[in-house]
Amino acid sequence: MPEGQAREFAFTDKDFRHLCQLVDKHTGIQLAEGKEDMLYGRLARRIRKVGLNSFKDYIALLDQGEKSDEFGEFVNAVTTNLTSFFRESHHFDYLKKIVLPELIKKNSASRRIRIWSAGSSTGEEPYSIAMTVAETMPAGWDVKILATDLDTDVLAHGERGVYDDSRIGDLDKALVKRWFVKNPSQPGKVRVKPELQELIHFRKLNLLQEWPMKGPVDIIFCRNVIIYFDMPTKQVLMDRYADMLPTGGCLFLGHSEAMNHMSNRFTLSGKSVYIKAGQ
Repeated sequence: MPEGQAREFAFTDKDFRHLCQLVDKHTGIQLAEGKEDMLYGRLARRIRKVGLNSFKDYIALLDQGEKSDEFGEFVNAVTTNLTSFFRESHHFDYLKKIVLPELIKKNSASRRIRIWSAGSSTGEEPYSIAMTVAETMPAGWDVKILATDLDTDVLAHGERGVYDDSRIGDLDKALVKRWFVKNPSQPGKVRVKPELQELIHFRKLNLLQEWPMKGPVDIIFCRNVIIYFDMPTKQVLMDRYADMLPTGGCLFLGHSEAMNHMSNRFTLSGKSVYIKAGQ
């Protein structure tokens, strides 16, 4: 918000902290200080839409949780194109330390691994997967990452692989040096190195329609996506994911997306990490 410009709705530090807690709890996104204007802009539109007069009233509505029809709209508003490199970092630790070493043994004959990032947004997730793969896998393996989303604009962003340098400010400096280069023609921007881009194929895909790929894939990341769906849709989607994975295949869900009541074809293996059970 430009300095001196009055806000339509009062927005206190207490309001911001409460909303940050809700965002973290339900999406796994941790909003840093300095995101007040972004959060205000996205939610002020919702406040007008539902006919309320203050952030205080809107927060009271959200505190009803998923019983409120507005809660899904709130999640959509704050998560649209909002992602980060190595978001929910424990997943990438698990991928590096557990999943990929097991696949190296399991797929030693084919030396082939397929990974699907379903709901890839602007590309930070698949590039985080690619960095983990590149730093873990031995040479000579055939590894491909499919990155899909419904939004062609975010797919194009991901395919370009160009980001504001602020997006990598919290990453380990050695990691940044290995996998990012400054863009001389665009001050304040960085791009991922071609070695990572070569691992990833970005494609438009609607999860609720027919999928063009037949599988199998070894690993599926579908994080902070199914929160938008009702239970019958979630159940169908989990069944389709199970069909795409071999026995022992790995499914990563989001921060608040427990498998409860969605499928009996997976077993919990780590924090929001599920393994396809044997038939």
